[in-house]
Amino acid sequence: MSNILFVDDDSDFLEINARFFTKEGYLVKISSNPNDAFSVIKSFQPDCIILDIMMPGLNGFELCKQIRSFCTAPIIFLSGRSGENDKIRGLGLGGDDYMVKPFSFRELSARIKVQLRRYSAQSNFNLIRYPPLTLDLKQHKAYCHKDDLLLSNREYDLLLLLVTNSNQIVTFEAISNHIWGVYSESDQKTIMVIASRLRKRMASYSELENMIETVWSKGYMFHIKQEYIK
Repeated sequence: MSNILFVDDDSDFLEINARFFTKEGYLVKISSNPNDAFSVIKSFQPDCIILDIMMPGLNGFELCKQIRSFCTAPIIFLSGRSGENDKIRGLGLGGDDYMVKPFSFRELSARIKVQLRRYSAQSNFNLIRYPPLTLDLKQHKAYCHKDDLLLSNREYDLLLLLVTNSNQIVTFEAISNHIWGVYSESDQKTIMVIASRLRKRMASYSELENMIETVWSKGYMFHIKQEYIK
């Protein structure tokens, strides 16, 4: 049974979601106060967090940023804000997916399952090493030697996908399906932003520069040979 946390200032909305996803077999907690969400996360240890943006006091963007300082559970933004810039900002701050209200319970359930499967699948191995690069699959972190690259979840997911498909073209469609479980052409811009941020973080280390090759109009390629450490 997976633990799911909903954070939203609409109490009625929270109760409706709690009833539906409890029937789906999840252990559900709800929080209508973003400031209280921190203690709930630390005690409940959710496997997935569904987070609203427009909340009084601490908005969802700031809350996501603070959650990422101590929690790696996938975060799905569920918001009435439909602008592309909002989606890019949310994913850049460490969100794993973004859905717009009104929404389908079935689609949200499917997206939650995608995130849970993806994080569960990464637990088969502990480390992927390509010196000086190391990916810690348990902690969802990447290191150059012993320095944490401080990647967002989306940056880490892209890097992991490229590393585990080294010397192959990874298309925009494959990246989108891996990260969000669905694909649309509009996702390409978001992926390009994530890739740009990832490259900037890696460029801080000369040994990691130019590892990611852009394959024009198709996607990206990573030229390495990975080593799995159980």
